[in-house]
Amino acid sequence: MKRLAVLGSPIGQALSPVLHRAAYQTLGLNWSYRSIDCTPDRLEPFLASLDDTWAGLSLTMPLKRLAVPLLDRVSDTVTRIGAANTVVVKGGRLVGENTDLHGMVQALHEAGVTSAAHVTVLGAGATACTALAAARELGCDHATVIARDARRARPTIEAAGERIRIRVRVEPWEAAAAHLSADLVISALPPGVADALAPLWTRTRATGTLMNVVYRPRLTVFGCAAEAAGRRSVDGLPMLVHQAARQVTLQTGCRTPPVDAMMYAASVATD
Repeated sequence: MKRLAVLGSPIGQALSPVLHRAAYQTLGLNWSYRSIDCTPDRLEPFLASLDDTWAGLSLTMPLKRLAVPLLDRVSDTVTRIGAANTVVVKGGRLVGENTDLHGMVQALHEAGVTSAAHVTVLGAGATACTALAAARELGCDHATVIARDARRARPTIEAAGERIRIRVRVEPWEAAAAHLSADLVISALPPGVADALAPLWTRTRATGTLMNVVYRPRLTVFGCAAEAAGRRSVDGLPMLVHQAARQVTLQTGCRTPPVDAMMYAASVATD
């Protein structure tokens, strides 16, 4: 029996075990998957302890960027974004991947978003880097980042210009209202933070799409306000499921992961 886990801190609300266990059951795999609270100081020794009973890991905050230099090999996507959310244990080596980008793009495609001329990203952390990479894949060559703390945005800005190849303009939190009329707005903020901006939707034109990476709760004040103003709103659950399905493919070798079963399990868990 192979072992897998999701690492992060805090980790109690993670849905990854629900998604992966649903996939393994559907695929007939007697594999285990659990949540492990892992703070940054414990990450390196934990990775060093992995043996061939492990198939891989999922990584969540605050470990996605910290893990990159600790891995034996990383994908081009990890290099571009500067963060890894997936580890595959292969032949005694730890291989890093970022499936968040795949999940975000798939979720947007399902919502009918296949291109975007201009994108606004709310937040400037690791998830914001993924959002900028997704914007680039949708054909966007310039984006606006709304940063609560411009000093903490430096890694994201460097990744955008040097590796993602998208031009970025950083604006302060107070300037958000002027940039919510973009073709696509992606909120890469923690749960509840974007809700303070909800009244601003009444000041923007009623077109375009909001993607909110929050999946618990699925209905947020921010998302509901966007819909009331006439914008299409996409919550974070489809992204979460698609990124997990890609992890299942990488870690099990199954080319057609049971996305429907995973989505059903996720929907029940967040109902």
